[in-house]
Amino acid sequence: MNPLQTTSRRALLASLAAGVALAALPARAQETPIKFQLDWRFEGPGAMFLVPLAKNYFKDEKLNVTVDAGNGSGGAVTRVASGAYDMGFADLAAVMEFHANNPTAANKPVAVMMVYNNTPAAVLALKKSGIKAPADLNGKKLGAPVFDAGRKAWPVFAKANNISGVTWTAMDPALRETMLVRGEVDAITGFSFTSLLNIEARGVKAEEVVVLPYPNYGVKLYGNAIIVGEEFLKKNPDAVKAFLRGFTKGMRDVIADPKASIVALKARDGIIDVALEERRLRLALDATVLTPDARAEGFGMVMGPRLSLMASQVSDAFATKERVKAEAVWNGSFLPSAAERNIFTAAKK
Repeated sequence: MNPLQTTSRRALLASLAAGVALAALPARAQETPIKFQLDWRFEGPGAMFLVPLAKNYFKDEKLNVTVDAGNGSGGAVTRVASGAYDMGFADLAAVMEFHANNPTAANKPVAVMMVYNNTPAAVLALKKSGIKAPADLNGKKLGAPVFDAGRKAWPVFAKANNISGVTWTAMDPALRETMLVRGEVDAITGFSFTSLLNIEARGVKAEEVVVLPYPNYGVKLYGNAIIVGEEFLKKNPDAVKAFLRGFTKGMRDVIADPKASIVALKARDGIIDVALEERRLRLALDATVLTPDARAEGFGMVMGPRLSLMASQVSDAFATKERVKAEAVWNGSFLPSAAERNIFTAAKK
């Protein structure tokens, strides 16, 4: 064989080898990338999304998922709407508010899976204030950031409990619990599992705190849901279904062993207090996921009449430009089967 034939043969073999290598490139080249925006910092509840990521449940579904910390549900909604993120985690009331105030927006987020079946919004006060029940809030001074979910939904809570004469003080989220402990406000609104632990961190024992959860006092609002931008939903329906399958599988692990789940959180943020965030995760699960309402309706699902009532309540409480259309903010057709979503069997007795 002459040198020219040898060179040609080598080139052909190299070309074939390159083709085989490209064909063997697995799955990574075929994975659908998904940018996911959390509603808040990497705290206990964030483990619900970091566990399936760490255990490759998303990768098994041929997804390349990245999860970023957030700074509130409103931010998660607007970032998904802008296209900066494909999916996110946000309070359903914030999604409703965005829809009703931005009716012509081209990429409105849609909720596809309910995670917090009950809103974690609550009123918190110190026992020494004399506040024991909603009626004791009449004429009191309350505090919360202006974008706080509990403050925004306050008119619904106030109407359900005949409360009037309340005055509000706005503050940064970092100052909310401090101002309560100092006595600068009589009570605050916030997510129960966040504010309670923040109050304790300021030297107040749990038994000295009064917590009035909205769901316990006539306010059956849904809480946080997984949301998707309309454009991504249209172009990648199978990827959305795959994400929800991977997430649901991870939720079973989180519920079965919250302590182990914090390992994934610690890997993402090395400075967290492991014991504190495990407690926060357990509180979040008990208050919003492992509830009688969630068990009755099925994890991930919503009930039409309850959703419609919430849409009406949000329209009134948030004074939106247009009335919220319940059917526009929710699409449950991408959910895993009811059997796959029966995560409650994972809960330890």
